[in-house]
Amino acid sequence: MPTVEVTDVKDGDFLLDVREDDEWEAGHAEGALHIPMSDFVARYGELTEAAPQDGRIHVICRSGGRSAQVTMYLVQQGFDAVNVDGGMQVWAASGRPVVNDKGEPGYVL
Repeated sequence: MPTVEVTDVKDGDFLLDVREDDEWEAGHAEGALHIPMSDFVARYGELTEAAPQDGRIHVICRSGGRSAQVTMYLVQQGFDAVNVDGGMQVWAASGRPVVNDKGEPGYVL
């Protein structure tokens, strides 16, 4: 499965967060698109509208399990998708910013 490290995700890269609403509200990467894995099939069109044409989709969850499943699905659909290894736990631990819906400092639930 295509995987990248948190440090490989650059500012401006397209990031898809597939965690559930309560996890997202507690804290997320600023600028990420939020589509919970549980809603992914129903909201798939939101991703296809927002994702960059011919660009890479970086998929993230809390630790990497759910994002791995979504990444594999996207790869099967022909997208250039990669799983962010370690998820938001590693994102926060590496000092990357985590914000809540108000733009204030957040935390990983």
